[in-house]
Amino acid sequence: MMINGLESVMVREERSFVGGICPAMQTLESVLSEIAPTNIPVLFVGESGTGKATFAQRLHGLSSRSDQRLVNIACAAMNPSLLTAELELNGNGTAPFHDQTGPIGSVFFEEISELDAACQRNLLYALPGDGAFRRGSLSARVIAATSRNLDEEMRANRFRSELYYRINGVCLRLPALRDRREDIPILVEFFLTKHSALLSRPRPSLSARTMRLLLDHSWPGNIRELENVIRKIVALGDEQLAVSELMTAAPVERPVEISEPRAYSLKQAARAASREAERELILKALEHTRWNRKRAAQELQISYKSLLYKLKQIGVQDSETGPRG
Repeated sequence: MMINGLESVMVREERSFVGGICPAMQTLESVLSEIAPTNIPVLFVGESGTGKATFAQRLHGLSSRSDQRLVNIACAAMNPSLLTAELELNGNGTAPFHDQTGPIGSVFFEEISELDAACQRNLLYALPGDGAFRRGSLSARVIAATSRNLDEEMRANRFRSELYYRINGVCLRLPALRDRREDIPILVEFFLTKHSALLSRPRPSLSARTMRLLLDHSWPGNIRELENVIRKIVALGDEQLAVSELMTAAPVERPVEISEPRAYSLKQAARAASREAERELILKALEHTRWNRKRAAQELQISYKSLLYKLKQIGVQDSETGPRG
């Protein structure tokens, strides 16, 4: 019971530990906070191990549905009948129902590009269209993640374009760990504390040589790889043995400069991210409605005049907006 309780605490702490001090992660966290209260679908894109599942948990935790269930769907293991069961849909794959464990608040589709054609078709029919819920559609918020380029998948006819536009309300890209090296010391400290507690081991202090090795490593496995290394350090109690494999890995192409984090305005970054997210939402709504501005305004839940004003703000000319509807 003690271990289970400890693991529960660490999981809750990890769900809140998804950001960092680098500008890209600060901006990402700001956008996440902006869109969390809405019901817009979110697509996380990033290399394997960059923390897409953790961000999905964070998004659900910040939403108004946080008291409901978050269901994780491992798309690579799905077939149509199993997908229907996981989503708690009825036999024809459309009408949702709630069991004794309560309603589903959010559904996280892990590596959604792994769904086969039949599963993609069933999921498409279960998702609401044109921004409005129809009877029999899945009412839970849709969160998806992929490490693949879905544009290429669509061109190769491996992923349905209709499904892509349903899940891609807002697309958030997670940077690779090699592109956010200033966050490595923070992540190291967090994982040392986490696994020392979980493994009931003394919390080690890393030498400057080991820290330099961690900073110089290319991290092809991203945060997941870093956590595995730190877990090994804690478990073995011998940091030199634990990082021996890293010592034989190819060094990064350019030396890493360690300096104080660059000064920047978080307020400015948040404002810029919010504007960019708004622009993307508007353009997606216009695409969904085939550039019918009145329908797009309804989908965005704003007035028609507000949409016209925002179109002027984001630089979309009248001739670009197609049918007026």
